[in-house]
Amino acid sequence: MGMGGDIGTMVPAEGLAKPLGFATEAAARNPLRWFVFAVVIAANIMDLMDATIVNVAGPSIRAALGGSASTLQWLPAGYTLAFAVFLITGARLGDMFGRRRLFLIGSAGFTVMSAACALAPSPAVLISFRVLQGAFGALMIPQGFGMLKEVFDEEEMTKVFGAFGPMMGLSILAAPILAGALIEANLWGIGWRLVFLINVPIGIAAFAGAVRVLPRTVAHPGIRLDTVGMVLIGVALTAIIYPLIQGRADGWPAWTFVSLAAGAVLLGAFALWERRRRSDPLIDPGLLANRTYTSGILVALAFFGAFGGLLLCVSLFAQLGEHFSPIHAGLTLMAMVVGMIAGMGAGFALVGRLGRHLLHLGVAFTVAGTVVLALTVTGARTASTLDLAPGLFLIGFGAGASIGQLFDFILAGVSMDEVGSASGVLEAVQQLSSAIGVAALGTIFFSAFDGHLPTHALAITAWACLVPLAATFLLLFKLPMHAREPQS
Repeated sequence: MGMGGDIGTMVPAEGLAKPLGFATEAAARNPLRWFVFAVVIAANIMDLMDATIVNVAGPSIRAALGGSASTLQWLPAGYTLAFAVFLITGARLGDMFGRRRLFLIGSAGFTVMSAACALAPSPAVLISFRVLQGAFGALMIPQGFGMLKEVFDEEEMTKVFGAFGPMMGLSILAAPILAGALIEANLWGIGWRLVFLINVPIGIAAFAGAVRVLPRTVAHPGIRLDTVGMVLIGVALTAIIYPLIQGRADGWPAWTFVSLAAGAVLLGAFALWERRRRSDPLIDPGLLANRTYTSGILVALAFFGAFGGLLLCVSLFAQLGEHFSPIHAGLTLMAMVVGMIAGMGAGFALVGRLGRHLLHLGVAFTVAGTVVLALTVTGARTASTLDLAPGLFLIGFGAGASIGQLFDFILAGVSMDEVGSASGVLEAVQQLSSAIGVAALGTIFFSAFDGHLPTHALAITAWACLVPLAATFLLLFKLPMHAREPQS
């Protein structure tokens, strides 16, 4: 279920530009402010569902349209890669041309691309529409939080964030079950296409509501877009992720390694360019010089990459290996859903007492669950839903306990005037890490799947997943002992 989607965004990112300040007292009493909240929530639900729903729908899509094993990786990775790249520019465009205008463009484009995905005649066309869908989503999402700050005062924003996290988390957790149910229902005989069509009525309602209630925001045409930075980061990330997904199918020719090396060089060039750019950089240079924050970026890359990639592989194992139906595969992940809900509750209750130790405990539970999952399928010929449940529950519990608090700890090392930019970068990194995790762990899974029992492929993938999880555990020591306190 590719939860590398946005499950960690318990502190909503408002984009990469510096915050413009909270609303005045008069604006905070805007009678339509909770309708604005509803519109923003609807947009985020569409994004989160789409970032996760194709993990369960993927095998049904490939059965209907054809395609290779890499198709199953590109369906989620194409979306999250485009989202990550364009999120870095989406908020800046909102500052330049007005957040309301960009939100309307993004939501309209996202809805149209959802319908286009449902009508796609081939895997290549579907993946192309998925990329465009992710790009429009990245234009839409960061605008919403900026507008919320214009209609709510600072005290009410605490309530908004408090409601936002659980609603987003539950949306992601419901996605695999919803995907399975829609495919199983096969309404009007269109099967998997329903997982994209369901966005259309939500998108139309969100767009209509946005036209009515969203505040008219000020444009700042004097701000200049960092085009060079945008191109550098986009080409760099594509150069890394494309060979990770496509290399195995092509037999790992020399170009795959050249592309990976070029991507690494371009990332370095991007960081150097951002540090030297004096006006309107994509990323505040102060963030790149903040070692605590950059350590937090590495934590997010490692953890969300491991989590998102493993979830895709569990879903693929259930359907391709055990031949579970889509709804059965979605229900198999319920153990993780229950674990995440329990873990989030425990995390919120214990974070004040345990501080950073809570994150270590959460990762330790995730590691334990991954080991249990690997041992469960090692040497076995098959694995039922009940067999997988203990490991998945532990993984979910650990992830829930740590993910719900992680952003607050990473942002604790950032000054208040950089929080907006820092949270935006974090959300982009979260999306990117999901794409990398799907690419890397998906490739490991399919390599081990060829000519072996499916249980062997899942075991190898689970053992491999311990490497980024161990890196996460060690990198957590670089974070502050206590999270950033909510501002009041």
